[in-house]
Amino acid sequence: MAGVSETQQPAAGGTDPASGTGNGAVPSGPKDAVIQARGLTVGFGETNILDGLDLDVYRGEVLGVVGGSGTGKSVLLRTLIGLLPRRAGSIRMFDIDIDAVSAEERRKVEQRWGILFQEGALFSSLTVKQNIQVPMREHLKLPQSLMDELAELKIAMVGLKPDAADKYPSELSGGMTKRAALARALALDPDIVFLDEPTSGLDPIGAAAFDDLISKLRDTLGLTVFMVTHDLDSLFSICDRVAALGNKKILVAGDLKTVIENPDPWIQEYFRGKRARGVAARISGS
Repeated sequence: MAGVSETQQPAAGGTDPASGTGNGAVPSGPKDAVIQARGLTVGFGETNILDGLDLDVYRGEVLGVVGGSGTGKSVLLRTLIGLLPRRAGSIRMFDIDIDAVSAEERRKVEQRWGILFQEGALFSSLTVKQNIQVPMREHLKLPQSLMDELAELKIAMVGLKPDAADKYPSELSGGMTKRAALARALALDPDIVFLDEPTSGLDPIGAAAFDDLISKLRDTLGLTVFMVTHDLDSLFSICDRVAALGNKKILVAGDLKTVIENPDPWIQEYFRGKRARGVAARISGS
């Protein structure tokens, strides 16, 4: 995997978040951080799930976020998109402090991202086409004929057949559900796509096909992808950088080689354990 090095501020834990690698078209030279999280503290009751977390996400990259169960990966994603409140810390999106803008300005920022939740979260009473049109109805004022055309375009974009448009979620396979949910995430032509366990529940062939789709969409549309995942193959095949979450912070962020070389016990077990299937050797030999 080819390395890319840039000069950037240090990341949490003293690592350099800017060292990128991977198989995608992340531009060389100084990185443009489209998300900057500083000092994030998030909790429930008396327990903090995240405590003083720092993270940068760079334009055009696929960032894979990993961590043990219960370490706060999905909490981090939901905090970044505003679904969970923060106890402390700041978030900048596209160099905009989202706490310092009006509700209307924040709404405009929110239109620049799309979200694919772990189980797809499609509305069961709506067809695929109608699900895709939900963000359009919420944020745009378009005639129905144009929304139909746009929905059909998104359906084709994610590799679904045209007849999927009129199917209900109950009529879709797991892989089709993921693609339909991705089509909805792309409804407003976002700059950033947040993916929560996008390949969970898919067989290896389906997971590989979905990874390939994400990579092609990133390259074609210039997307930035924030992906929570446990899938080692996804990390190896499409992620430019990986951020490992533990102890309520980012333990290390960088290319896979940098992450695998971190001595943290969980990282070593995750990437070099019995179920790692030699991923560490694959990275070391690349």
